[in-house]
Amino acid sequence: MPEPIPRIQRPFYRNGSEHRSGADVSFADINKMFGFKRVSVGKWVTKEEQQIAANLFFDAFCDLMDILHVPEQVISLNGTLSLAFGVGGQKHSSAHYEVQTRQLCLAKNAGGGALAHEWFHAFDHYICPKMFINTSRLSFASQLWLEDDQQYSHPLNERLADWFEHLYLNEQGNEPSEYVRLSSLADKSMQFFYYAQPQEMAARAFEATIQDHPIKNAFLVQGTKLSPEAKLGIYPLGTHRTMGNQLILRYFDILGRVLAPQ
Repeated sequence: MPEPIPRIQRPFYRNGSEHRSGADVSFADINKMFGFKRVSVGKWVTKEEQQIAANLFFDAFCDLMDILHVPEQVISLNGTLSLAFGVGGQKHSSAHYEVQTRQLCLAKNAGGGALAHEWFHAFDHYICPKMFINTSRLSFASQLWLEDDQQYSHPLNERLADWFEHLYLNEQGNEPSEYVRLSSLADKSMQFFYYAQPQEMAARAFEATIQDHPIKNAFLVQGTKLSPEAKLGIYPLGTHRTMGNQLILRYFDILGRVLAPQ
């Protein structure tokens, strides 16, 4: 039997604008455009794989900008976020965000589709000290909101807090939402605490928003609707999902307007 084609070399569907005019880009081009703190590529990544990946990352980040209506500086979190492809890795993880180093890492052949999820972890971590008064270097805004920590008063913070409240609480605001309940049930069946962690729930809800958008990019996100995980109920569903999508897109739209050149 012929060996399967590595995932990075198989097509990832997208229907967004043509950001590169058909030309190839490099990871140096990505760094120049978005201003990441550092971009690292693993030594076992071939030149062909580097080229494929650079084009995929470039298109995905540009599509994310278009979906969120934000400028390049938001993608790199004001130059604080580092990007790694095919470097290191964690057991059983195709992609992860390293809190200590503020680095978003995608595995060479298994990370496609997880970019939006990991990017939101980075954003959740970055925005935390701008939203809450008492934070640690490891805190996420989604966690501190659920712990009812004191917020800085700002219209943008209030918008993000509205989204967290929608995700985690029922309509009356006095009980966990169905999303929380189903995530907790998934944890119970797996016998570990993961799906119901507030930062994981926020990242999955963000994924769902990105996948539901008319601009499609399978390297950016996939699996929030028909995957085995989705069938567990660990993504927002129905009108809860639709309303959550509207809230978080509105937040980023306002953020983009605030940062737009005058």
